[in-house]
Amino acid sequence: MVDSLGVAVVGFGWMGRVHTQAYARLPHHFPHLPLRPRLVTVAEEVPGRAEEAAAQFGFAATTRDWRDIAADPRVQAVSITAPNFLHREIGVAMAEAGKHIWIEKPVGLTAGDAQAVADAVAKAGVQGAVGFNYRNAPAVEAARELISSGGIGTVTHVRVRLFSDYAAHPDGALTWRYEKERGGSGVLGDLASHGADLARYLLGDITSLTADTAVFIPERARPTGATAGHSLATGGELGPVENEDYVNCLLRFASGARGVLEACRVSVGEQNNYGFEVHGTKGAVFWDFRRMNELGVSRGTAYQDQPVSTVYVGPGDGEFGAFQPGAANAMGYDDLKVIEAYRFLRSVAEGAAHGATLQDAVRSAAILDAMVRSVESGAWVEVDPGA
Repeated sequence: MVDSLGVAVVGFGWMGRVHTQAYARLPHHFPHLPLRPRLVTVAEEVPGRAEEAAAQFGFAATTRDWRDIAADPRVQAVSITAPNFLHREIGVAMAEAGKHIWIEKPVGLTAGDAQAVADAVAKAGVQGAVGFNYRNAPAVEAARELISSGGIGTVTHVRVRLFSDYAAHPDGALTWRYEKERGGSGVLGDLASHGADLARYLLGDITSLTADTAVFIPERARPTGATAGHSLATGGELGPVENEDYVNCLLRFASGARGVLEACRVSVGEQNNYGFEVHGTKGAVFWDFRRMNELGVSRGTAYQDQPVSTVYVGPGDGEFGAFQPGAANAMGYDDLKVIEAYRFLRSVAEGAAHGATLQDAVRSAAILDAMVRSVESGAWVEVDPGA
């Protein structure tokens, strides 16, 4: 028997749309999931946007105030895809109202914000999932298994990169993303949070680091109206970019491995160049998000001149089989969010966490906070071991 679960979405920009589409696709890819999402309410403060979402996707109701959702008994689970500065307030309120939450990273502006939401979820006894979607790629899960099984020997070092050009245009509008009060960090929270999670997911805890950041486009024009995504704005009043465009960071892991994490939102010529290279004493594994369903794998006993083979993931890897019947059939970005939605609802159904949790968000945020402290001090700093 399949039970209905009333869901709501708070914030209907691009990510709110992605969450909604993921809910709609769940019965297609995971028909045996004992919960069937039912779209109850969408909350969006931009006039007309919620109504457009309801007309397209079939939400039963709309509101401009997310507090209406917290008070609605028809809603049992909530996707929180609003701007970062609202994550703590909304996340805590929804958990206290007894709603399960699927919240986008970085879960607030600091590790303290993420911890507050995690504490509220734990106290309320509800489930909490976090949008670290790249760890859901079947190839990434296959790489993790290869590493943990000793398939490349003892890991010596890793490089994680996240380069994009979404903010490279000098006419990009000065939205909340570039303000410390509402966006918090810049590329740290947006891209490096994913990098920190991937590094932890693959290699375990990070103990210390040293980081450097830079702002390469110091001023942008303020938008004159509502914006979505990364809109352009010309002719508006110029304002300062208050958070970083770029970060590079040296990492030390509890295992003894070393790492480099580098992220940039203004990399001209780079579109979603996300990936990692993990090296061990007997081999290496490589992943590029733009070739999401492939791994480069080198292993054996040659050590020198050892070749790299391309491995295509298939139905035995992660949740690949829910989407494609055989290896080398491509999956895409939105499929990763369907997997995320599945693991969220499975957590709700079983009362046990599946996938990235609020504690993963706290640990990622602690790494980002350590990067900020390192930039301020110019020194190596310890990552909070209690996070």
